[in-house]
Amino acid sequence: MPNSRTKILPVDATLTPSEERQFGRLGDAMERFHTYFRQEFDQMYELADGSFEKHGMSLSMFLSDAIQFKRHLEGHHGIEEAYIFPKLAQRMVEFKQDEKHRESHKGIHDGIDKLGELVLRWRTEPSAYSPTELRGCLDSFRDVLFRHLDEEVNDLKASNMRKYWTLDEMDQFM
Repeated sequence: MPNSRTKILPVDATLTPSEERQFGRLGDAMERFHTYFRQEFDQMYELADGSFEKHGMSLSMFLSDAIQFKRHLEGHHGIEEAYIFPKLAQRMVEFKQDEKHRESHKGIHDGIDKLGELVLRWRTEPSAYSPTELRGCLDSFRDVLFRHLDEEVNDLKASNMRKYWTLDEMDQFM
């Protein structure tokens, strides 16, 4: 059996449970981040109707959460594009410049930039807050965000990573 530490294994080679976990570490870590983003997005959408007050939040607190979501997503994408994608792109076309994951980031950032503009406006003029406008903004990038979160995790699953990397190389990612 080939050594998975230093050689890329044939696709039909059976992985040990330990190898499966090691190849899947990056995808598993990404899934945890992405689950957080899905939950935060869904909560923001749900509470946008003003029900944030029933949860003990003021409009100011709710808008702060919206900005935190924006900042966390921007930071996450910044790290991916600066450190993770360039390494993955050496062998995986979907992570190259102008390919699906980076293109998805652009679509997502169009939406969160608009979100930032709305929050800034509502912070300076709280009476202008519009649940319909916020939900419309969120709807404008929901599909690209959720599709991207799913596709990226799928591309980072052990069954895919093993096609491109050795276990020693996987250790460099995390």
